[in-house]
Amino acid sequence: MKKLNQEKTIIKGDNKGCSLTLIISFFISQNKEAKSSPHHGVRILLRKTRRIIMDMSVWYLMGAALVFFMQCGFAMVEAGFTRAKNVGNITMKNLMDFCIGTVAFYLLGYNLLCGEGGFAGWGLNPFTGFGETDWSAFVFNLVFCATAATIVSGAMAERTKFITYCIYSFIISLVVYPVEAHWVWGATPWLTDMGFTDFAGSACIHMVGGITAFIGAAMLGPRIGKYDKNGKARPILGHNILIGALGVFILWFGWYGFNGAAATDTMQLSQIFATTTVAPAVATVSAMIFTWIRNGKPDVSMSLNGSLAGLVAVTAGCANVDVIGSFIIGAVAGVLVCVAVYFIEDKLKVDDPVGAVAVHGCNGIWGTIAVGLFDYKDGLFYGGGVHHLLIQLLGIVCIAGWTIVTMTIVFTVLKKTIGLRVSAQEEVEGLDSTEHGLESGYPDFVPRELH
Repeated sequence: MKKLNQEKTIIKGDNKGCSLTLIISFFISQNKEAKSSPHHGVRILLRKTRRIIMDMSVWYLMGAALVFFMQCGFAMVEAGFTRAKNVGNITMKNLMDFCIGTVAFYLLGYNLLCGEGGFAGWGLNPFTGFGETDWSAFVFNLVFCATAATIVSGAMAERTKFITYCIYSFIISLVVYPVEAHWVWGATPWLTDMGFTDFAGSACIHMVGGITAFIGAAMLGPRIGKYDKNGKARPILGHNILIGALGVFILWFGWYGFNGAAATDTMQLSQIFATTTVAPAVATVSAMIFTWIRNGKPDVSMSLNGSLAGLVAVTAGCANVDVIGSFIIGAVAGVLVCVAVYFIEDKLKVDDPVGAVAVHGCNGIWGTIAVGLFDYKDGLFYGGGVHHLLIQLLGIVCIAGWTIVTMTIVFTVLKKTIGLRVSAQEEVEGLDSTEHGLESGYPDFVPRELH
């Protein structure tokens, strides 16, 4: 579970790697001083303990900075997987979902998430209580809140009104995400108290973003030309696979902070880094093999989505599964993302330009379930029975139910009032020019008449 207050970090007896190193170094290097002063060694031990705690607190904020940098990765993935005529619009959306989200989180979201209460938190005062506010918790939870909002952007890309995007992004950061995240990571996390495990957000962030993306894309309708008159899907290729790939690498890099920032000691952090490396690597391989067998060629974009799928799937259990468990989680995630993309596009007729629903929604669910199967302490496959698995399923139902109800209402109201979608003419021309007055995101490549 994410720690909202890093002051809870202590050196525990079962953290053998950290504690043993500390004790050995103390007795070797300070033996003489300890003999001359019986309290001297104790003071040194306390200073070293405080230094380790401080180091983990600094990492806590560094991890938050890595998660913030993931906004760059999301922007690049979405831009690379869509057409050049919309790259400016996509840039603006990924910029504004964090900036608008910051306003929303400060005004209300932080209180709902981190305050005390059953259904939602309350009682914090970030407006006037500057010295009493835990700003580490504020910044840390803010960057994760922004991630939940930005996931939706890709699935609704190339045909959504910018004002509509700003409004629903604001609502996600204001109410939708903070309430359900409070159930798991808040001051009174009733789901976590029942035994639910979502260490870094497969359910609270990725499943919520994926479900919201599916509802929005379904209500929005497909892009013009996506399906022929017989309902068969046509490929609409992204304009720059290299930018998309760079975005995936940036996201993978940032994910070490996403999953690892809440680690309470260096041993746990190293284990999280291991599972966060193995799962996406295996998922990428399994996605490549699946597409190679299915299509006769290894698919580049699907392999990239395989990497993201593995990262999403291991996020819930990154601190609770071993490397074997993360290997299996990643292998399933790589195949699942491919199957889900084809099913959503071909069977459900929902147009998701970047595969956000498959990557985040489907694998967020899978990763949350996988904790109940592969938790090395009480998972089903580790002799723990079905109790943990059932709690994981209950958590999925509660969080998904909240998201479906709230976001269906939000999108319905927006559709009936200001509208979700731009006009057909604006969509064909491109949102850069019609929504932002930007001639092109790549002006040097626009043909001009020479005078």
